[in-house]
Amino acid sequence: MLYYLSIINYFVPLSSNMAQPAVTYDSVMRDLQSRQFKPLYYLMGDEPYYIDKISDWIADHVLQPEERDFNQTILFGSDVNASQIVDAARRYPMMAERQVLIVKEAQIIKNTEPLEKYFKQPMPSTVLVMCHKNGKIDGRKTGYTKAIRDAGVLFESKKLNERDLPSFIEHYLKDRQASIDPKSMQMIAGAIGADLSRLTSELDKVLLSLPQEDRRVTPQVVEEQIGVSKDYNAFELRDALVNRNILKANEIIKYFDKNPKSGGLYALLPLVFNYFQNLMISYYCPQKNSQEALAQWLDMKSPWGARDYLTGMRNYSGMKVMQIISKIREIDAKSKGLDNPNTPSGELMKELIFFILH
Repeated sequence: MLYYLSIINYFVPLSSNMAQPAVTYDSVMRDLQSRQFKPLYYLMGDEPYYIDKISDWIADHVLQPEERDFNQTILFGSDVNASQIVDAARRYPMMAERQVLIVKEAQIIKNTEPLEKYFKQPMPSTVLVMCHKNGKIDGRKTGYTKAIRDAGVLFESKKLNERDLPSFIEHYLKDRQASIDPKSMQMIAGAIGADLSRLTSELDKVLLSLPQEDRRVTPQVVEEQIGVSKDYNAFELRDALVNRNILKANEIIKYFDKNPKSGGLYALLPLVFNYFQNLMISYYCPQKNSQEALAQWLDMKSPWGARDYLTGMRNYSGMKVMQIISKIREIDAKSKGLDNPNTPSGELMKELIFFILH
């Protein structure tokens, strides 16, 4: 059991009980939409999508259109220093309740002392938005970070995990009055990956193609609009592994070899790991032969999803599942260049699939 947990923790780090509750995109947007504005929004992180969404909303909604000419300013970190930003932030609005100042490329600004002093006494009539992309504040600048938190909002936009992509896709479409089935979700996630700007652009394209009377995204729609085969994709490969269908799995691998954009190791690893991780957990379910009990044990929204794990327990022993998880860990490390100077990702994928099925 300890061996199993150590393997899972390789992919899923345990959260610290000491960590403070994180400021989320939803919480920031909820306050903005209720017009509870803070004098400072410091937006940082490796995922530009959420930084752009928040800063664009502020630019489009805080001020009335007629107020923006004199009260909304966009600066770039490559063109200004910290003192110039502070000078602009200390200006009073003209014939408006507040002014909006958006600083893009904030990560370029080196001397942040003037900003730290300003954050300790910000102008209540200024909404200052600092957009710090591709990284975050130096952890040694504790005073700077504290001043930001005390003044307003410090938001970190993190890259979405591959395993969370299907949920993101489902909610994005649901918010736009469209539905999607699990296979289509996995097809899109496997084809596009975790670049949310590109992913949402592709989803918008799919939405435009849907007729008003039928807002369902199906594998056929995904194939037509995104160019992913509905028969040869990561989701179908997962299904072949669940059912231990060697012929089908090999056909899909050969298709991936000829069509690299259709799927690959980086789309496959999170999908396969998530399945075998849950399959390992399934063996500890007190009523593991009951579909409903197993779904509840795995915290699934619907019992139908548990069928794959009932099938998996028939096709793979608990020991084999532990060995597979260990192999996934090995292949993941090799794909990142550890103890593997030359083997291409396609060969690593074949190695993993062979190990699982034999």
